Amino acid sequence: MTATQFSEFTTTALPDHTQLPESDGTFVKNFQEHPQSNLLTNSIRPVLQALHSDEQYCIGQDCGIYWRLTDPPEKGAEAPDWFYVPHVPPMLNGAFRRSYVLWQEYVAPLVALEFSSGDGSAERDRTPVTGKFWVYEQAIRIPFYGIYEVSKASIDLYHLIEGSYQPVAANDRGHFPIPALGVELGIWAGSYEGMELPWLRWWDDAGNLLLTGDERAEQERQRAEQERQRADRLAERLRQLGIDPNEV
Repeated sequence: MTATQFSEFTTTALPDHTQLPESDGTFVKNFQEHPQSNLLTNSIRPVLQALHSDEQYCIGQDCGIYWRLTDPPEKGAEAPDWFYVPHVPPMLNGAFRRSYVLWQEYVAPLVALEFSSGDGSAERDRTPVTGKFWVYEQAIRIPFYGIYEVSKASIDLYHLIEGSYQPVAANDRGHFPIPALGVELGIWAGSYEGMELPWLRWWDDAGNLLLTGDERAEQERQRAEQERQRADRLAERLRQLGIDPNEV
């Protein structure tokens, strides 16, 4: 078989994202899961847009990554709660991906995050072929893998070095750096979507919290209000001095 024939065979024989199940039928683990994913996505988008002026990147939220063919098909996928892939189009053939298929894309995610509601054993399972940790490390080979234990409000971040995951040490801010993105992961205690919880969030490498669009708008509103109050105080002081602020 020639290289051309092999290429044609593999392209036509292997299923793509439209032919594979987009869900394994399991429920989300807790009510925090979807808001947590949205918080991560919303706040890091300006960073990713700056890194990808061509907009060639995608983010998956509880979306399957197919890495092998199995029967049933969903057994050949892992579904991180959140992941980011650089240098791929955000859509395929004018449609959003139903899943992320490695033999169709070839580019592995750079970061995958799991939100563990249990003791984290499933996320740390190193059993060959079936264990989540093993699949991310040895099969998909994701450079940065993070495990957020909701009940403990703790993070373990691993970096793939010479074929195996090594723990990433927290910096002096208690954050876990991902140098490839110029960001850090950490725990933020605050309110998001009406829930006061310890949330997994991003900071830049200078230690500044990456804000969501709503937070940026609120920050701007507060800044404008402070400027208005400062102008009002100045105008009142001028009036006390017998000066019409409108003529200054």
